Amino acid sequence: MSAQKTVTPDAEGLVASINATKSRGLPPVHLWNPPFCGDLDMRIARDGTWFYEGSAIERPNLVKLFSSILKLENGKFYLVTPVEKVGITVDDAPFVALDFEVSQTGTDQELVFETHVGDHVVAGADNEIRVVRHPETGEPSPYIHIRAGLEALIDRKSFYRLIDLGEHENEWFGVRSGGVFFPIIPSADLEEA
Repeated sequence: MSAQKTVTPDAEGLVASINATKSRGLPPVHLWNPPFCGDLDMRIARDGTWFYEGSAIERPNLVKLFSSILKLENGKFYLVTPVEKVGITVDDAPFVALDFEVSQTGTDQELVFETHVGDHVVAGADNEIRVVRHPETGEPSPYIHIRAGLEALIDRKSFYRLIDLGEHENEWFGVRSGGVFFPIIPSADLEEA
């Protein structure tokens, strides 16, 4: 009888597995349900920097590759391939929205956001904008949904640009995109500031 070999998850093994299944577009991680192989010493900081074993990952293409196999399950983040699933730590949101463009489609405006890993999404019914306020300081943290429950923190300069596009609706100040109004702050709170 042979002893079962224990495999310790590592970044190199993930890269090899991803490359073996490489196809156009994002991998179908929603279809993959491999066994959990343990946690990997990988962390995504609030500013979008990825760290492996305490060192920043300096290769943008590697970060983009890892971000393509990111999955959120029951509030925990994983990197998933067809054969393994490893847990990672995410300080806030896994992505950062660095910019957005405003386009006009008929009478509706669309806000098209770009993340630090090259994702592009249109804010709307499928990709909602939400703002969370810190309970003690009131500091806003704006987010946009990117895909499959994964969000991007909207960077400060982009948030200020959103505020410039804001309007009042139903006692809220917010922005509109894709026919959807996204509330940012109650209008009354804005008047007090």
